[in-house]
Amino acid sequence: MSENILEMRGIIKEFPGVRALNNVNFKVRRGEIHCLVGENGAGKSTLMKVLSGVHPYGTYSGQIIYNDEEQKFKSIADSEAVGIAIIYQELALIPELSIYENIYFGHEVTEGRIINWNQTIVQAREMLQKVRLNVNPSMKIKNLSVGKRQLVEIAKALSKNVKLLVLDEPTAALNEDDSENLLELLIQLKHQGVTCIMISHKLKEVVAIADTITVLRDGATITSMDAEKTKISEHEIIKNMVGRAIENIYPKRKKKNPGPVFLEIKNWTVYNPVSEREILHDININVRKGEIVGIAGLMGAGRTELALSIFGNVPNYKITNGEIIVDGLRKKLKHPKDAIKAGIAYVTEDRKGNGLVLIQDIKYNTSIANLEKLTEGIIINDKKEIQVAKDYQKSINIKAPSVRQIVGNLSGGNQQKVSIAKWLFVEPKILILDEPTRGIDVGAKFEIYTIMNKLVEQGMSIIMISSELLEILGMSDRIYIMSEGSITGELKGEEATEQKVMAMATRVEEVME
Repeated sequence: MSENILEMRGIIKEFPGVRALNNVNFKVRRGEIHCLVGENGAGKSTLMKVLSGVHPYGTYSGQIIYNDEEQKFKSIADSEAVGIAIIYQELALIPELSIYENIYFGHEVTEGRIINWNQTIVQAREMLQKVRLNVNPSMKIKNLSVGKRQLVEIAKALSKNVKLLVLDEPTAALNEDDSENLLELLIQLKHQGVTCIMISHKLKEVVAIADTITVLRDGATITSMDAEKTKISEHEIIKNMVGRAIENIYPKRKKKNPGPVFLEIKNWTVYNPVSEREILHDININVRKGEIVGIAGLMGAGRTELALSIFGNVPNYKITNGEIIVDGLRKKLKHPKDAIKAGIAYVTEDRKGNGLVLIQDIKYNTSIANLEKLTEGIIINDKKEIQVAKDYQKSINIKAPSVRQIVGNLSGGNQQKVSIAKWLFVEPKILILDEPTRGIDVGAKFEIYTIMNKLVEQGMSIIMISSELLEILGMSDRIYIMSEGSITGELKGEEATEQKVMAMATRVEEVME
């Protein structure tokens, strides 16, 4: 038996007009954690889809050698049958079904033709113990946190006797505690003989956990680095990813005194009719013209709820007290349309679910929030719409062959740029960015930050919500910290530290110097 559990040799995969994989070679040793990194669009997910059978044999060139035998997977079922399981960033669980039903969905525990539900529950409990998840297997998936759902996905993979586990951005939507727990689980699985391939943009995690790191760039293998032999730095990975060194991922901005207060939120108190509880308590914040204000806090602190309630999502959030003042005028924002007219735009944290129409092209997505500007009578001026999309494609560097490119086929970073372009087209004075760089690579992050700097230099105000503390510290002029629906502190950018922010986010009174 060879040292490598997997070899992918000379893999070439083409889509109409694009060579996504260009002669990729990829080797994975038995019993290691192998991290696959690269910019969005580098070919990481495409390579794993070739491995899993999503792109079946015959639609690509090259060889897959798994357990010393050439494989010609025609479907996902073929790869799963030999012990390969892939967990994607968008979890494939059914919310209304129980945990045990999800774990054994498609490979039910049967006696003859009858499903043995009692045995299913017993075995599901064993799988949950393996992933260190102490919950009732009869609980519905919809009642679990994102972190726990991720563990259920891994339990599902283990129930199929997985030998090679592939995880695509497994910590992208997790808080720090859940991320740490997941990484510890991967190390535990490694010791139990499960080989792991992890795709991740979080280079700190990659450096901490990887035995080997392979870098893809523009659909080609750039290098594979043995982390067991040599200590590998994040800077070295970045240089290989983007083809150049990025010394400071947070680009410098010409600092100048911000203008007058443009947005004020006073005594903002919000009730959620669904959960029947008050979710925001007496919030007071302000944003000046030409500054970036960061909103920090742990998962569940109320940051997104604050953004959505400001943006006029009144049916979901009942404003029980408070007022919004925009440019000196009190506003009642009962609908997102009212917010847009007042000069406020909101870029959602969920670009695929709520931000973009993935089956439509760049042109459609760029113009959809402000069609009135392109309408002549009842007809949309197609030439004008195309030109607007082209202008934004050029100004914020959306990498695509044309504005007629389907957005669902773009990389995460370019999808995020389209989402930003959509809201820039409404010409806002205040742009709320909710998790603006979630799930995108370091090069695309740098470009998003550069766009943000350019916008505030032009006089726009930005509210940035982020779970990445270093991002908040690196980009914000001022920072508000939230905890359990309340503002627990405010810091100027130059005085903020990780310790101070975390102390306020966790309501710790004394900060250790």
